[in-house]
Amino acid sequence: MKSKEIYKIGIIGTGFIGSGLKRTIDRLPDMEVSRILTQRDLTDFPDEGIYTHSIQELIDHSDLVVECNGNPVYATEVLCQVMNAGLPVVTMDAELHVTTGTYLAKKGLITEAEGDQPGALAALNRKLVEIGFKPLVYGNLKGFLNLNPTPEEMAYWAEKQGISVEQVTGATDGTKIQIEQVFVANGLGAVIAKQGLYGFESMDINEGAQKLAHHAKEIGQPISDYLLCSANAKQRFPAGVFITAEYDPVEASTLKYLKLGEGPFFTMLQSFHLIYLEIPVTIRQVLKGDGVLLNNGLKPKASVCTIAKHKLSPGTVIERADRNFHVRGEAISIKDAPNQVPIGLMYDVVIKRRVEPGQMLEFDDVEIEESKAYQAWQDTLSQLG
Repeated sequence: MKSKEIYKIGIIGTGFIGSGLKRTIDRLPDMEVSRILTQRDLTDFPDEGIYTHSIQELIDHSDLVVECNGNPVYATEVLCQVMNAGLPVVTMDAELHVTTGTYLAKKGLITEAEGDQPGALAALNRKLVEIGFKPLVYGNLKGFLNLNPTPEEMAYWAEKQGISVEQVTGATDGTKIQIEQVFVANGLGAVIAKQGLYGFESMDINEGAQKLAHHAKEIGQPISDYLLCSANAKQRFPAGVFITAEYDPVEASTLKYLKLGEGPFFTMLQSFHLIYLEIPVTIRQVLKGDGVLLNNGLKPKASVCTIAKHKLSPGTVIERADRNFHVRGEAISIKDAPNQVPIGLMYDVVIKRRVEPGQMLEFDDVEIEESKAYQAWQDTLSQLG
């Protein structure tokens, strides 16, 4: 990448993350937003000349593109063109990665950014591994879980939190955390130890982390999982991540002095993530040639399958806008369910056969339109043998 004083950054998406990233970059001296690709009517942005419907215009005016659209089917179509043009891609979109990220990684440089939980875990992992820690648990934290919230509940919380109904529902029913931990497992060489994850309800982070670490030692591999804050906990979990790891026993007394406990498993907590405010950190790293922070890897072992929330009858159309009220995502080993439908492909599909509540959807159960995303998933499966 040639050196420039100010880098031109293209953005895909005008939602919560995309809009926030634009505001963030507008404050910075070393980069500027050159174009923003949107599916919305351009009249929604009357005072801005940088919004466009043209992928080619985005490509022509960018040194790097950030994808934060949130729709893997649409984003895959766009990124195939962006990456074919030789541009590096930074994302804040774990669902894209677990759906088509392996296919896209063969096209060029694509990496998740710091800011959301997967990027935060990858950055923390890089630091700890560099100083000799051996991770056993890549952990996420969840404050509340309701597998089947009502539309009325989600509309209330979407307005209260300033995000979309789709986003708040995916967070509430666990789909978001399942996606994130599958992504982390594939990208950092961990495994999903149990379908749907353990997600131990815990009063205390360290207590739950120790329990997960013992499971990792039993199976002999690091695991990617999460802890659910107990309703009776004295203090709510922070919006952060943790890694529980082993270290050279010689340093046990020092780690105890540093308030990390007796060992042999030590839990390092990062108690925050700053979403779009941190994306420029990864942009700079990529433009300086530091490579990939986190992607889905070329040989993923885990996926996020689709679980029906209620009975689905033949002919039912599941559109993006209401997907999360019909189905949710659950972490699963690909070898255990090669015919499962990844949650990332559940946009504008038609149910072909009766599906019972709690049932995992397979490709025989649905009609899915041809798309780059569907082709990419099939390509990934074929490569895995």
